Amino acid sequence: MFFQSFAQQEWDHFEKYPSVVCITGSNGKSTTSALLHHILEEAGRPTQLGGNIGIGALGLEPARDGEVVVLELSSYQIELARALQPDVAVFLNLSPDHLDRHGGIGGYFAAKKRLFTQGGPERSVIGVDQSEGQFLASVMREGAGAADPVISVSTARQLKGKGWSVFARKGFLVEWRKGRQVASIDLRDVAGLPGAHNHQNACAAYAVCRSLGLAPKQIEPHIRDYHGMRHRCQAVANTGGVKFVNDSKATNADAAGKALGAFPRIRWIAGGQAKEGGITELAPMFHKVAKAYLIGEAAEMFAKQLGDTPYEISETLEAAVKAAKTEAEAGDTVLLAPACASFDQFENFEKRGEAFEALVRK
Repeated sequence: MFFQSFAQQEWDHFEKYPSVVCITGSNGKSTTSALLHHILEEAGRPTQLGGNIGIGALGLEPARDGEVVVLELSSYQIELARALQPDVAVFLNLSPDHLDRHGGIGGYFAAKKRLFTQGGPERSVIGVDQSEGQFLASVMREGAGAADPVISVSTARQLKGKGWSVFARKGFLVEWRKGRQVASIDLRDVAGLPGAHNHQNACAAYAVCRSLGLAPKQIEPHIRDYHGMRHRCQAVANTGGVKFVNDSKATNADAAGKALGAFPRIRWIAGGQAKEGGITELAPMFHKVAKAYLIGEAAEMFAKQLGDTPYEISETLEAAVKAAKTEAEAGDTVLLAPACASFDQFENFEKRGEAFEALVRK
């Protein structure tokens, strides 16, 4: 596995690459990594994508002139690596996950924090909508030599201080630097990046590109022509006014909540191998759910947590898709966002997403 070999051969493998960008976070790191790679590639910058996505990190090709290596890193990989010295490090967000391995949320955050504090990147791109990100940004600013060591990212508020920030406001990405607006991009009609959570991903990828020297006019067209990741809020079909969306990669409640926030009226397919706490934290989003179709081991638990939200226990994905397709009305979105691991019924979340796509197209 990547993180085992990464720990053994350490960071020396990447010293031959001109620029290394490492991206971590509980949710959105795959989309951010893929989007960043897409922008760089389309803008003509040599680039490779690896780590938790694409090619295993130690299988990357030899470096080319000016190449940027984009690595998506999980907390496991960061924890096991003995030396971490990226040129640009990205922290998106934190939500409860992998707590058994890390001994709680504090240990989980500490594992991700190592990406920033062990080697000290030249630039840090940090989501500051949570206390952990605010703390990390403060740590990275203390004693830093660079004029702008941190680019702060937010989708919750405008960041108009004296520093360098990129934030999303009412569907617009805004870059703010040295007390003035530098650029603005309308994200509202970018089909491959629906919802506020994807606007955070766009802001982070944009910030990295700017730190690597790309101009806003080089970045904007390739945010617009990005088609999205498979299994991450992926549009599968639109028939009779009903959208079918595959977010099989939403394996925890926080990720599923972001998907629920992206659509107005939802037929929600959820369930699988439950994570701690289930879906109780998503109760403020339940008003958007016309009906839930519950599958897998978590079905009974989720049924108790849904309150007054209509639901049925479908047990299997096939039964859930069939029922949702039958009952959906124009304007509805049939959304697979399980808030669970897949291992009770599928080999992985990719296989679950592929099964959903096949059932929709059947």
